[in-house]
Amino acid sequence: MTSSSVTAIHSRDNAFVKDLRRLAQDTTAYRKQGRVWLEGDHLCRAALARGLRASVAVFSESFWPQAQVEYARAATKFIVLADALFADVSGLESPAAMGFILDLPAPASLRPDAATVVLDRVQDAGNVGSILRSASAFGFRQVAAIKGSAALWSPKVLRAGMGAHFALDLIEGLALDDLAALQVPLLVTSSHAGDFLHRAALPWPCAWVMGHEGQGVSPALEDRASLRIRIAQPGGEESLNVAAAAAICLHASGAGR
Repeated sequence: MTSSSVTAIHSRDNAFVKDLRRLAQDTTAYRKQGRVWLEGDHLCRAALARGLRASVAVFSESFWPQAQVEYARAATKFIVLADALFADVSGLESPAAMGFILDLPAPASLRPDAATVVLDRVQDAGNVGSILRSASAFGFRQVAAIKGSAALWSPKVLRAGMGAHFALDLIEGLALDDLAALQVPLLVTSSHAGDFLHRAALPWPCAWVMGHEGQGVSPALEDRASLRIRIAQPGGEESLNVAAAAAICLHASGAGR
């Protein structure tokens, strides 16, 4: 790194700071800017582990002396913000001391034969991030989000995904008819109908559909399903959180292939 690649900023009115604040706090700002904000050491290291390099690395002033050594090759440009300014920009209750700005990956094309997770209007960012983690862990490399699902690259989904984004092909904003391109069996979850998961013969590859937190899988997608699957709940609960159900179903598919 050279001194010319390092910029110190102390003003809230700086144009870079305004854009960064939007990236950190606005759910869909990444779509307008074509960039994503990774806040915190864990996410940044996960990106580096996948061979990614930041376009801009941002550090708090107090962390900068240490960061110069640890992250010297992590980015092409380095920004140092006054501690109070970094805290103002952060979208976290307890702000981290660093973050990366990455160029938003080019939109992936839906691969017809890929093991896939379909998000059918799953709206909670924590649920979506958790499902991405399960998809990555159990061998599902493609995630297709129907319109109405949480924004996949939003700061909250990124934090909940804990680095899973960098191992997946993510496609968002799809219409139901776009899923006709999938050539793998479509499996839908149900709380009351279909085969019990622990008894079902699961195809591989396949596409698991995870439905809206309150409404479940849409009738239009249920009609297209090759299998309806329910999870045995001997404890007597009526239904499971969608992220918990996804983890169980994706593990069953991944472990059984």
